[in-house]
Amino acid sequence: MVWVRSMLNPRSESYQHSLGTSDGGTEATRAAIGTAPVEVDRPAGDEVVEPDRPWLVIVWNDPINLMSYVTFVFQKLFGYSHQKATKLMLDVHQKGKAIVSSGSREKAEFDVSRLHAHGLWATMQQDR
Repeated sequence: MVWVRSMLNPRSESYQHSLGTSDGGTEATRAAIGTAPVEVDRPAGDEVVEPDRPWLVIVWNDPINLMSYVTFVFQKLFGYSHQKATKLMLDVHQKGKAIVSSGSREKAEFDVSRLHAHGLWATMQQDR
């Protein structure tokens, strides 16, 4: 199926002037002046589009930062509650790492840079 789109903008001053109206004219008037149709391809619909896989931001354990500081940083940067920030900090401390954020690549890069600016060791990887 092919859709047709007019090359002239019905709101443009030159188009309205050609119609002799200020409101864009009626459909019959527009058809009478013969605007040139343009064929536009429409997706067939049989293509399967897979959504982008999110990127994960991982904070790793380090021997430098205090647990209270790591909790504070999670609250400050991500707006987590004290309870959630503490749980993530304990995952970092006990398991060696925790996923603290996910999203687009740009968001993950931004989050990693902010964590680095606060002295935490963070990396990012694409979700499997």
